Amino acid sequence: MTTSALPPRFATEVTLAGPWRSPAQMLADQVIDGHASVHDADAAASMGLAGAPIEGPTHLSQLDPLATLVWGRRWFEQGCASCHFRTMVVEGEEVQATLVADSSDLAAIEAHKRDGVPVLTGTVSVGDAGPTELERRLASLGPPGELFVVDRLEVGMRVDAGIATLSRREPNGPLYPFSLDDKLARITEPHPWYTAEGGASSPWGRAVVPIEMVSVLAHKSGGALPVRSPALGLFLDLEVRLVNGPVFVDQPYALAREVVGLSQSRRTESYWTRTTLTDAEHGTVAAEVLLHQGVFKTSYPGYPADRLT
Repeated sequence: MTTSALPPRFATEVTLAGPWRSPAQMLADQVIDGHASVHDADAAASMGLAGAPIEGPTHLSQLDPLATLVWGRRWFEQGCASCHFRTMVVEGEEVQATLVADSSDLAAIEAHKRDGVPVLTGTVSVGDAGPTELERRLASLGPPGELFVVDRLEVGMRVDAGIATLSRREPNGPLYPFSLDDKLARITEPHPWYTAEGGASSPWGRAVVPIEMVSVLAHKSGGALPVRSPALGLFLDLEVRLVNGPVFVDQPYALAREVVGLSQSRRTESYWTRTTLTDAEHGTVAAEVLLHQGVFKTSYPGYPADRLT
């Protein structure tokens, strides 16, 4: 489906609802700084969580069919999913995504569980459609206050994260101990263009990386930031923006990461990073990933007890 094939839309808002899906937990074996992550059942229980949460990027796939209905192939080239995570999902729970489309290139999205509890809220868009959900949230940050876990980070800090490639059978390191083929076997929304066979008949003549896996690629290699450890963290917000997409399977990308914000809540200290993926062969920016990560204060042994109330 191309944009030119789509007739003008009515001004009336239309809500698109996807099917109920059961996302899979694929980070039970994740290792961070030599210890298990919050996606491990025992580690999650130590933080008082009901279960090991499914990784946030997984939920982005349920937005893809809805956005493609609205924008066609532009979604794979210039799409942006900007999500604020509201509630964790554990394996076995069902999730439905909805999109409220209007006459612009920016739409509201949300996902919820069977009982109506929200999983995420945010925006999807194509091109330069105005402030996204996370751009608004990042712009509204005030001073973070005194920090004890992410205190060695500074806004503007940059790291070169090296070159990374997403191949089909290679696991993606200790942070993402599964391959693209592993993910495609359990992804909630399969698509022919993700496969080697179907990718050959895509508009670009090769397989494209699912938008949820763009986040995996962006954090696959190098560029560790000096966050104090051991501590358990989780994703609070995530935005994946395709600038000159698609992002392709087996294509090398240069990763550059920058700290763009610091904040805290009652339970977490957190930091915002923007990772730029540049096509290593052609020098063009293919995508940007804006990630807001939180670290549980109580998970860091050195946290001052009088600051945990």
